[in-house]
Amino acid sequence: MKNIRRRKFLKNLSLASAAITSGTLVSCSSENKNNNSIQTDGKTYEWKMVTTWPPHFPILGEYAEELAKWIEIMSGGRMKIQVYGGGELVPAFETFDAVSQGVAEMGHSAAYYWAGKSSAAQFFTCIPFGLNTSQFNSWLYDGGGIELYDEFYAQFNLKGFPCGNTGGQMGGWFNKEINSAADLKGLKIRMPGLGGKVVTKAGASSVLSPGGELYTNLERGVIDALEWIGPYHDYLMGFHEIAKYYYYPGWHEPTATLELIVNKSLFDQLPDYLKKIIEVACTATNIRIHAAFEAKNTEYYHKIKNEGKVEIRKYPEDVLNTLRKYYNEVIREIISNDEMSRRVYESAMNFKKNMYEWTEVAEINYALE
Repeated sequence: MKNIRRRKFLKNLSLASAAITSGTLVSCSSENKNNNSIQTDGKTYEWKMVTTWPPHFPILGEYAEELAKWIEIMSGGRMKIQVYGGGELVPAFETFDAVSQGVAEMGHSAAYYWAGKSSAAQFFTCIPFGLNTSQFNSWLYDGGGIELYDEFYAQFNLKGFPCGNTGGQMGGWFNKEINSAADLKGLKIRMPGLGGKVVTKAGASSVLSPGGELYTNLERGVIDALEWIGPYHDYLMGFHEIAKYYYYPGWHEPTATLELIVNKSLFDQLPDYLKKIIEVACTATNIRIHAAFEAKNTEYYHKIKNEGKVEIRKYPEDVLNTLRKYYNEVIREIISNDEMSRRVYESAMNFKKNMYEWTEVAEINYALE
């Protein structure tokens, strides 16, 4: 049986190679053409997309606007989307409710902002000490994540799509040297989400500050430390001018998946070709945003390093081990009290466990000169 499958695979591979070589791969039989023809309803849809990002915010807001353009182009103008930055149509953190209730048909954001709606939401953005970006995408697309994602959002009349990723983040900006876990005690740290719960257990205070106030709050000592995104956005915010230390790794966000949420009732009414266009456009945006972050963060990491205004430090192992211990406590508290959180978390972490050895073999076991 194995030999039969192998011969069939090799035959198909040979046929595909021949088709590519002869330039005939794009042609189809008349039967296939008829089966794959796009059936449109002739309608034009004018939708609104709200976001949690300031208008035209670098990469995040910019690619939300690109996503809208791509959907319009691919639909031949049948779907036109007006993009609104946070606060332009609704407040940034009312994106979830606005889309769920149909005030806007779409929203671009990150699921961990909706932890107040359900604790399971945050696990669709990132898991501290968890999967990296490649692993997270693999879990979502081919490891059962999307199915859980659909099930979770359906209860809120939403349909979600992975739609961007910041990649791994930095650990944060500090004006105090962190040599041991004891140095975290008493600090006021701007760190939302699961990371904030963890540093609180470690003796710090998790402080929530709007992005526009972070520079002033750090400069004036309202907060002692903060995490934002990564070198590119951190540099644009000017944190390197007022902080002494820049710590890594971003244990709290080893990846950060963004999303497009769509009102499910309205999405279900769309013709299939528009549904597929939205899905494919989101997949493209997922790739392009991550690529943009990797390129810009690389450039600005070296810029920060070479300017020499701050010291770039790695968290001591003692600190990381302590944070991991408290993180495990936080997780146990969450998943013991919420069944959906347990299912999502265990699905993701079982996937990581099975994938870890392959990742180590394929991606880690080499050195660059």
